Amino acid sequence: MQKILAAADAAHARVGAGHRQSLKDEARLLARHCAQFRTPSTRHAVTQIVTTAVPFVALVLTMIWLADIAPWLTLLLGIPLGGLVVRFFIIQHDCGHGSFFPSRRANDIVGRVVSVLTLTPYSLWRRVHALHHAGSGNLDRRGAGDIETLTVREYLSLPWRRRVFYRVYRNPVFLFFLAVPAFFVIVQRLPWGHPLPAREVWKSVLGLDVALLAVYGLLVVLIGLKILLLIALPAVLCASVIGGWLFFVQHQFEETAWDEGDAWDFQMSAIHGSSHYELPGVLNWFTGNIGLHHLHHLNSMVPNYRLQECLSTIPTDIPVTKLALLESFKCARLALWDETGRRLIRFSDLPKGQPV
Repeated sequence: MQKILAAADAAHARVGAGHRQSLKDEARLLARHCAQFRTPSTRHAVTQIVTTAVPFVALVLTMIWLADIAPWLTLLLGIPLGGLVVRFFIIQHDCGHGSFFPSRRANDIVGRVVSVLTLTPYSLWRRVHALHHAGSGNLDRRGAGDIETLTVREYLSLPWRRRVFYRVYRNPVFLFFLAVPAFFVIVQRLPWGHPLPAREVWKSVLGLDVALLAVYGLLVVLIGLKILLLIALPAVLCASVIGGWLFFVQHQFEETAWDEGDAWDFQMSAIHGSSHYELPGVLNWFTGNIGLHHLHHLNSMVPNYRLQECLSTIPTDIPVTKLALLESFKCARLALWDETGRRLIRFSDLPKGQPV
């Protein structure tokens, strides 16, 4: 009987290894396909800037005009304005990858100019985000540019105070409506606590801080502090919540993939650790097709304006996790990586009798 069981285990291992190799082959095939779309276009880049900047300026001027007449309407218009800030962030994001313009100089100039709207230090974010791409889905390389995620084993080994802290941190209300806005508005203004050499951090953070003081100080002189806050506060809150949610749901879904050591594979992690977030057309426009996140992680040099073309011409059906907008909100409660079940779980999914 022992020989039979051993033979069955060996056969199961061979099937598992064969399936994993098949998935790797599919990943390599898709990577070669994506490489065909990595050439940026100046015409497309300029068009995207214009189609973002024109409605942005028109909306800001409208909000200034309405500020004294109907301040409540000005606040409501902060929602679409926040959506345009998200679109600007995608432009900055692509500039940081060097994929928006063919010219590196043009990418850096536009990225730094746009950072005044996104409140995100360009050079700092570019480097930290590169670390995120290099180690996404790798349990050994967490902590750079990602949302903190513990394994079940790590969580259960914590003292109760740190378990409470982690539960608060992963609470959706705290995470998206307090922590994420605080990160964009406050943490990114400070040159401490970032995973990069101090000299580089100080230069990037303080450089943007000076630019923000100059630009928004001038706006206070021109339109007044009250009107500026009526325009900026709802837009910043809306943009940060949307941006935080996008970053979260593109990796934090039940069937995501985390590995460690030699088991981690860059291309496999890109496809199976990143979601295909199927958003309605208008939301795809505001978010620069970033919902095609599996393709973006497979080749970050593909410009956002070519991702849809890349998707529509994939030669074979490669299984990825697709998330629809409404069903994606179920992911908000996921908080722990279950090493045994290989899935993200909620705190309520922990076995009964385990500490909470």
